[in-house]
Amino acid sequence: MFSEERREEILKLLEETGRVLVKDLADHFNVSIDSIRRDLSIMEEKGLLQRTHGGAIPARQIRLFPAPSDQRYNHGDDYGNAIAKKAASFIKAGQTVFIGGASIHYFMLKYLPEDVQFTVVTNSLRIADVLRTADNIDCFLIGGKVKKSGNMSDAFTNEMIKQFNFDLAFLTGGALNERGLSTATPEVAVGARVIHKQARKSICLMGHWGFGITNFVHILPVDVFDLIITDEETAEEHIEAVRGNGGKVEIAFLEKE
Repeated sequence: MFSEERREEILKLLEETGRVLVKDLADHFNVSIDSIRRDLSIMEEKGLLQRTHGGAIPARQIRLFPAPSDQRYNHGDDYGNAIAKKAASFIKAGQTVFIGGASIHYFMLKYLPEDVQFTVVTNSLRIADVLRTADNIDCFLIGGKVKKSGNMSDAFTNEMIKQFNFDLAFLTGGALNERGLSTATPEVAVGARVIHKQARKSICLMGHWGFGITNFVHILPVDVFDLIITDEETAEEHIEAVRGNGGKVEIAFLEKE
């Protein structure tokens, strides 16, 4: 079988299964692992798929703007939940923590510690509404003009943020690559910079769907974050590019059944 024919077959397998592994493909086609890796790299360059740790997934659809709130605030997929759970594990007793209104923040809520007292500051009505009944959490809601999503990110919001000092802030955006974290809207970018400035420690949360690409507005370079958490589907070359610019990346692996 010629390499082009093999790549066509790989694409068919990917469409059927939603994910392919390098080792399985090498066994299937009776070729070396290096040959398969070369195939996947060429196919990614053509936009046919996205490389991951140990394999590939279908080419992602890049979203320049946030999803509607009814899609954003749901249970989330396995990868988003893995990131959220790992992120929540960094919260300690007595800390003041900033949690925003992105979908990954919403996923975090089910994993927040229940056995220690801590404080959450948020600019999201939805986040505050969930946390208001938690016995171990003091929740502060930052004001401003309320968007349809229930989030606030205007000049008034930023002035209120400056009144707080955070032990830990969980930041995210629409995309992240070796140049830094970026987002679709300038006011959100400015707000994230203010939050970072008020925080002793900042953790960036970014799934494979936004890793290795850029959005409209730059927020912060990768080396200012104390940690960047992503999932196991993020392409290794994207992770290494971020690490090469001083970013500290940890992978949140799916729990084995």
